[in-house]
Amino acid sequence: MRYAVTKKGISRSFPDGDPFLRGAVAADKADVMIHCGAPYKASHHTAVLVELHNECLAVHTGEEKVAANVLGFARYRNGNDPPSDLVELVRGPATSDEAVMAARTVFKDAGLTVVVCTDQAGRIIDRLVRPKYNAALRLLDEGLASQADIDTTCRLGLGYPDGPIERTLRGGLVTHYDICASLFEIYGTPAYAPARRAVVARMREKDS
Repeated sequence: MRYAVTKKGISRSFPDGDPFLRGAVAADKADVMIHCGAPYKASHHTAVLVELHNECLAVHTGEEKVAANVLGFARYRNGNDPPSDLVELVRGPATSDEAVMAARTVFKDAGLTVVVCTDQAGRIIDRLVRPKYNAALRLLDEGLASQADIDTTCRLGLGYPDGPIERTLRGGLVTHYDICASLFEIYGTPAYAPARRAVVARMREKDS
């Protein structure tokens, strides 16, 4: 399955030098068209993929009369950590199985793992993990335990590769704030409300 890539600015999924970019072909020879930071354009390709950040796919395509070959995608990345091998593939209400299969094939052939979800802000990972990071930060504020104790407990007791606070700080409190604030605005769920330390980090960045 051949793919073409258009880039504008910095792609969080496939930054400059990523091996995936070297496998791209010209658009007129591709089965799948991938837009990384570039505006969505309808085309005849079997699948047209739009890179997402926190937003829904519908922000780019609209809600009505979306072509059956259009999908969104985001390669999970914790802040400025290197991109992971997990790609969240977003299908809209009209997305065809053929388009999903083509997109899956392109990413899997590149050695990436693909999960498919509907068009929801936060997709799967951020909707699952951001409340946990907020809870850990709030427990730290409440003096339940030190950061080291909370992170060590999660690593040893739950088998996490790193602790929730360690991971949040490495990814950036401002990044955490931005993601949580966007989810809280859409869903209104208290667990998405940014923790105090994230609010402080965002306010200090604005003032600097």
